[in-house]
Amino acid sequence: LQGYEDGFFVGPSLFDNVTTDMDIYKQEIFGPVLSTVRAETYEEALSYAMDHEYGNGTAIYTRDGDTARDFANRINIGMIGINVPIPVPLAYHTFGGWKKSAFGDLNQHGPDAFKFYTRTKTITSRWPSGIRQGGEFNFKAMD
Repeated sequence: LQGYEDGFFVGPSLFDNVTTDMDIYKQEIFGPVLSTVRAETYEEALSYAMDHEYGNGTAIYTRDGDTARDFANRINIGMIGINVPIPVPLAYHTFGGWKKSAFGDLNQHGPDAFKFYTRTKTITSRWPSGIRQGGEFNFKAMD
């Protein structure tokens, strides 16, 4: 890029059809880079994150609340987004991963900075309106 001829700046980049044998899959990259690994099933996709040696952040986009809860409960990643990108919008959210993505004993921001030897998950969810129409009540209203 113009003005960065002597630096190591890379503009926003998207890598599609990434496979587990590629360096871009194996390494932890910070920057405007998105790698897309395609999976045939939910369990296969979950295993990619679960089995990877790094565990900084991940996100899932779904309209299924059961799948979102399952993902949040099972995944071994430090920052989780549900229907939002990896959520670190403000300093009061913790920032830090698990596995080889962790560094030091504590996460860097928020209340987590006060906890010693604690593993946390930050789960941010967004449920757009209109997915379900109202609630159902299975009891008889009194007269």
